[in-house]
Amino acid sequence: MITALDKKTALVIIDLQKGIVQYPTVHPMSGIIANSVKLVEAFHKAGLPVAIVNVNPGNAKWMTARKDAKGGSSTPPKEDWTEIIPEIQAGPDDFFVTKHTWSAFPDTALQAELQKREITGIVMCGVSTSIGVEGTARDASVLGYNVSFAQDATTDMVEEAYNNSVKNIYPRLGEVGTTDAIIAALENL
Repeated sequence: MITALDKKTALVIIDLQKGIVQYPTVHPMSGIIANSVKLVEAFHKAGLPVAIVNVNPGNAKWMTARKDAKGGSSTPPKEDWTEIIPEIQAGPDDFFVTKHTWSAFPDTALQAELQKREITGIVMCGVSTSIGVEGTARDASVLGYNVSFAQDATTDMVEEAYNNSVKNIYPRLGEVGTTDAIIAALENL
């Protein structure tokens, strides 16, 4: 349950990019996008920044390490695979981050950008719940941010993974609520 947001809170949108939103997900992507857009608009109205994160694993070392699960396709992604979807409109105080791992913190400017803005809390949305969102939230928690999750603005490709993140992991990292609850908390800042 969302009890409060910090006065210095940023929205962190994970991987709402052309190549990923086409994947089959547990929840309809149209609803995830619509709720994410509502959050962007509410953060802009509140004068708070939005971090827009995409992923480009490229030749990251973790992509070639041994693992049981098979990685993505062996065919190269389309040229626009990393482009943020057009529904996400950046404002003048927003910033873009390209991550190369599950989390948006390692080897990116995310931490520096948040510190520059004196951010103490973040709201998470995007895809996928158990990978990019959870990975970034775990690092945010370690770094001391107050983390909130817009449960209805995240989804996953695997229902069990989504449920585990939302029911077991997210509550240990922060507060979980709806887009509308987060917007109401923004209006009370």
